[in-house]
Amino acid sequence: MDELDYWRLCEELNIVQAAFLVVGEAPTQAEYVEQWDMETRPTGYEAAKTAICGALKNFVLYKKELAGFESQNNHWREEYLHAPDLVSENDGYLTALYRRSIEGNLVPKTEYDFNGNPVGWLQGTIDLYASTINVESLRQWLVLKGFSTGFFFPDPVTTLDFLDRLNSRYAPKLAAAVNAWQAVTDPGRKSPKQALDKWLREHAAEYGLTNDEGKPIETAIEECSKVANWNQTGGAPKTPT
Repeated sequence: MDELDYWRLCEELNIVQAAFLVVGEAPTQAEYVEQWDMETRPTGYEAAKTAICGALKNFVLYKKELAGFESQNNHWREEYLHAPDLVSENDGYLTALYRRSIEGNLVPKTEYDFNGNPVGWLQGTIDLYASTINVESLRQWLVLKGFSTGFFFPDPVTTLDFLDRLNSRYAPKLAAAVNAWQAVTDPGRKSPKQALDKWLREHAAEYGLTNDEGKPIETAIEECSKVANWNQTGGAPKTPT
């Protein structure tokens, strides 16, 4: 196998590793690249790194905005009988922000004193090596940006209109059912139905299958799970004898 192939095992990467892979380079020199002169860094690395940082900042902002709207909703529900739903009213803004995001964990650089002891965080900075991103989220973001080839797309991509969030006829429940079917290849000791239910609950927010409190809507989960379930006889898979 090629060296790059082993990096496909990773579900999480730091920003530098991700930028290397986006431009088709193995991250073997990732820990040193920031010490190199600009002209010696891989072609496209700086642009990829900058874009990924921006998308990670968008995700942090998305979480902050969503939490703020939900907090205000809870406050208003205690004060008013017919309180407005800020999450629903700002759905377009939140959805657009989320689409421009890459899920992950943004970590600022550490500030040290004269003795080399950490004393806090440097506001407005990003630690490229401590910050992490979710690989699947990165892949979806790349698709939105028009990328369909390269390291993160080892197989030819066939465009499926019904999975395209930008399609005018995009149906969230249909997309959720199809993606659940694709994701749950081995239910383990669970029945396929149980495994599909679990996946759908974990990803409910991505397909709008949650209520005002952010909890999965069980009727919607049930509908999607029934469509995706390939074991119509029910029950957990039998243990081979």
